[in-house]
Amino acid sequence: MSAATLSSAPLEAHGEGRIGLRANLRHISALVRRNALQIKQDPESMFDALLMPIIFSLLFVYVFGGAVAQGDRDAYVNYFIPGMMAMGGLNIAMSVGTGVNDDFNKGVMDRFRTMPIARSSVLIAKLIVETGRMLVSTVVLLIMGFAMGFDLETGPLELLAAVALALLFGSSLTWVFMLLGLSVKTPQAVQGLGFLVIMPLQFGSSIFAPTATMPGWLQSFTKYNPLSQLADGARALTSGHGAVAHPVTMVVIWALAITVVTAPLAVAKFRNKT
Repeated sequence: MSAATLSSAPLEAHGEGRIGLRANLRHISALVRRNALQIKQDPESMFDALLMPIIFSLLFVYVFGGAVAQGDRDAYVNYFIPGMMAMGGLNIAMSVGTGVNDDFNKGVMDRFRTMPIARSSVLIAKLIVETGRMLVSTVVLLIMGFAMGFDLETGPLELLAAVALALLFGSSLTWVFMLLGLSVKTPQAVQGLGFLVIMPLQFGSSIFAPTATMPGWLQSFTKYNPLSQLADGARALTSGHGAVAHPVTMVVIWALAITVVTAPLAVAKFRNKT
């Protein structure tokens, strides 16, 4: 979407506080189209969403799955695929922070500063597009999982609920990494700090392996790790075994808390930075 389209908003809306809901939604829609056109013009930007679930599925199932599940790879596929739903959103969210930081370094955000649009609309539009990328990545993961023998023991509604839960939590993490991208100077710094965050969360969880054999102190961490709650909730929804209400409720609480805390901070940082 061109800058001219965005700047066609009523000029009386110079202050963000005076922009009405309808105008704000129109700005968000225009920015969503702009971001989607950028992906269309640069298909390589979808490589992480398309290839990462394939590579991770092959790597963990066929390299580690036999050892973790004591030779029963079919059982490990049913364990791993729902857990991988939790991991996909985290990795894509980290790339959002890198992209936001790069946009500032290239001066893209300076163009938005001159337009009569709400500062929050820029970040909300990016959130919507990245959530769409998470959905694409999850669909690829499920296709890969079914091809490898993933067995859905419940039904399509439960599977959709598991996908929605993963997207909800992944969207909340997007705010975290947008805030990080707005707070550091270079994309390399975003990546470095991002890995310091995601590595303990990913591997200190029940995504890849059951936590029963972990040391006691690590089990205490995994118990409260939201990625463990998300992986366990997705497994319960797709297998029909285990508690559903508790992990799902905890994931929703985590997602809402993260969003409530980080979204206003990200918008404020964006406003001050631009």
